[in-house]
Amino acid sequence: MNVANKITMARIFLVPVVMIFLLVRFDLGSIQFGQVTITVSELIATLVFVLAAVTDGLDGYIARKNKIVTNLGKFLDPLADKLLITAALISLVEMNRLEAWMAIVIISREFAVTGLRLIGAVEGKVIAASALGKAKTIIQIVAIVALMLNNIPFAEYSIPFAFIAKWLAVMITVISGVDYFYKNRKFVSLTTSNSKQ
Repeated sequence: MNVANKITMARIFLVPVVMIFLLVRFDLGSIQFGQVTITVSELIATLVFVLAAVTDGLDGYIARKNKIVTNLGKFLDPLADKLLITAALISLVEMNRLEAWMAIVIISREFAVTGLRLIGAVEGKVIAASALGKAKTIIQIVAIVALMLNNIPFAEYSIPFAFIAKWLAVMITVISGVDYFYKNRKFVSLTTSNSKQ
């Protein structure tokens, strides 16, 4: 349990904190931005989410720089990412700020790619994150933050930033998922062949 893995674990522990502040109605007051109101609880949840998202790159950087990459870290890092994004999406659906089908598409893609990576691991191949995959993560985070903040400050200028961001997140999620499976189709073919034997 080195420093990098501790940061990853901290990200996992922040997941329920985000959900609690989003879904539990604490009487902490609210903040008015023009015609849009956001509760203090939602603002706290957003800040915690951003903090957790920032640690995603930090733990990997520390592990590589100090040459302390471990199998535990390789397992925990993607798990922490999936938990954070999934928890945020489900919370937003509960808050009626995100369509359920959008959350299902994004979450399904994450599980599918994780499965593909497991197949690759069995065959001794590491399927690294692609440029599309990294862009997908960034856009998902931006969309989630915009939805958590109820489109503040863009709502004041009648700019549907959160609406655009969530649609972009869905589209790039699907595109990057197809890209992963196309580039690694040999593993899918290999698995299919083995299942028929």
